[in-house]
This record gives sequence, C-alpha cells and structure tokens, in this order.
Amino acid sequence: MGRVYDGIDEPLARFISRQHVFFVATAPLAGDGLVNLSPKGQDGTFAVLDRSTFAYLDLVGSGIETVAHLRENGRIVVMFCAFEGPPRIVRLHGRGDVVAPGDPEWDSLADLFPARPGRRAVVRVAVERVADSCGYGVPLMRVEGERTRLAEWAEDKGEEGLAEYVAANNSESLDGLPGLA
Repeated sequence: MGRVYDGIDEPLARFISRQHVFFVATAPLAGDGLVNLSPKGQDGTFAVLDRSTFAYLDLVGSGIETVAHLRENGRIVVMFCAFEGPPRIVRLHGRGDVVAPGDPEWDSLADLFPARPGRRAVVRVAVERVADSCGYGVPLMRVEGERTRLAEWAEDKGEEGLAEYVAANNSESLDGLPGLA
C-alpha cells in the first residue's frame, strides 16, 4: 500500500524517468475557481533536479491555467501512473514557480531540456510531499509513440506567430488570473 517518502530518492527518480505521461493539477485560491488538470509527456520534458526539486518544460498550448495558478498561489501536484509493468502511482506535491524566456534563470533551466518548438516556460517545483499508492485500478496500456502535431503546429507558426498566439490566448486564465505577457 501507500508510502510517504522524505524526498525523490533514486528508485523514485528511475520510476519517474520511465513514465511516458504525467498529470499536473493546480487550482486558484477562489472557491468558485476552476481546478485544472493537464496531461504532459513529451520525451525529455521532465527533470528531477535533486531530492526536493523537479522541473518540467511547459510548451505553448491552448490554455495557461497552470502558469496562472502557480503565479497566484504556487500550489501544485504532479502525478505519475505506471501504465506498463507493476502498478504504481506517485504524487509529488509542492510549491511551484514559473520561469519564462527573458527571466534571469531561463537559460540555465531551459538548457536542461531538449530544444523544442513552442517552449513557453519552465515550471520548477520545490517538493513538500512525495507519496506513492498501489495503482491497482490503473489499466495496462502500451505506448505507440509520441504525437508530432504540437511540434509541427509550433514550427508552422514560427517565433513571431507563437508570440502572437501566446499574447492572444495565454495572457489570462479561464478565471481571469494573469498568465504570460
């Protein structure tokens, strides 16, 4: 059954590195605000930095909920599920911040990840709680491969087109919280 860990140890880091998808959940402070849950998972976009810190590369998408919620209150949980092999779920709770292009730490954090079209930000999280659970209810599934459409779309838009898209679609969350300028 479930166990709480004092950080992201090496066996947990290996488990995380083998997963093809992870889920990010955040919420605004307002009680009537929308909770957000986003799937992520392009290869190479998640990095364990040390036992108490991880980061992931945030790519341009249709919404900006995670970024807006983190800028408002920092609360985040990331969940990994084993869809192959032994059943297991790992949750990383913490406080996150957003590092965007132009921020002083952008280059050092962005360099942790492969260059991808549509890089929007790096989400960095200070881990407060690490726990796992059985995962017996998670189905077994096989990965066929990565989808290429997001990268193709970003490449087609080009840098200027992506900047225009972010300005038009990622400046505020569904609840009206500030996103990216």
